[in-house]
Amino acid sequence: MAPIVLVTGADGFVGRHMVSALTRAGWHVRCAQRSAGSKTPNANIVSGLELGSSTDWQAALTGVQAVVHLAARAHRTKTTQKRESDLYFSINVEGTMQLARSAIAAGIRDFIFLSSIAVNGSTTDGRRPFCEQDSIAPDTIYGKSKAIAEQRLSDLAANSKMSVTAIRAPMIYGAGAVGNFERLTSAVRSGVPLPFGSIRNRRAFLGIDNLTSFVQHRLGTSNPSNFEVFLLADNEHVSTPEFIRLLARACARPTRLFPVPISLLRAPMNYLGLSDALIGSLEMDASKANATGWHCPVTLAEGLSRSISP
Repeated sequence: MAPIVLVTGADGFVGRHMVSALTRAGWHVRCAQRSAGSKTPNANIVSGLELGSSTDWQAALTGVQAVVHLAARAHRTKTTQKRESDLYFSINVEGTMQLARSAIAAGIRDFIFLSSIAVNGSTTDGRRPFCEQDSIAPDTIYGKSKAIAEQRLSDLAANSKMSVTAIRAPMIYGAGAVGNFERLTSAVRSGVPLPFGSIRNRRAFLGIDNLTSFVQHRLGTSNPSNFEVFLLADNEHVSTPEFIRLLARACARPTRLFPVPISLLRAPMNYLGLSDALIGSLEMDASKANATGWHCPVTLAEGLSRSISP
């Protein structure tokens, strides 16, 4: 029989792609998702399990060899994150730890945790690219919740036989993506002129196909370490205007950019909570992931092309 992997957040953007990729790779996927009515391309669905400190995962983990933990609270503004900080820590930290403890009790071999580059910080302006050896410096509630979850997973894994992989990802794009990518795609498709022509930053992105490929690689590899962190990103780092040009090409739309001085952009972008995401640089050194023998199968341009529905 095919090995069984439990995927949490299976009905979300990343989860739907992960379920499809792992199924194609020969795994039997058990989908943990909040709603029974959500459409997931797999019949083995466990619904109604909210992430929390007392969730009973025993039945969902029966017969499972690996867990890919994607479910989290995300995609809120900094203001909302501060207002809902208790909820962030309850879901992203306590919920994750309850799942991990349950996985250890069930004899799970591999546990993959989708973390975030927000653990490192929001920008690499004035410094070298982020890497795994850097001191963490999260400056959002979301980033802090992921950092605490990583540390507790490391402590838990040190005294168990379960191997934990934490993947710190930048903005993940792909078909059905939400958040900033969805908003930017809508703007490009509408043809509205965008005032980002003067930005000269460099940012990392991660295509969904590259993420699912790395997860498959980790699940197919013998991992001697109890806990490892990987920064994962596409090979190409581009500026915000370059990213928009590639996106416009994928959408078969003209690029409509006009220059506005950065000094004039900062105030409105700060108000919208988008200054770091659009103006700042975010470079990542993904050489550790490549040193495992894995390489990005999809370029940034190819990934954006796959992201756009006909």
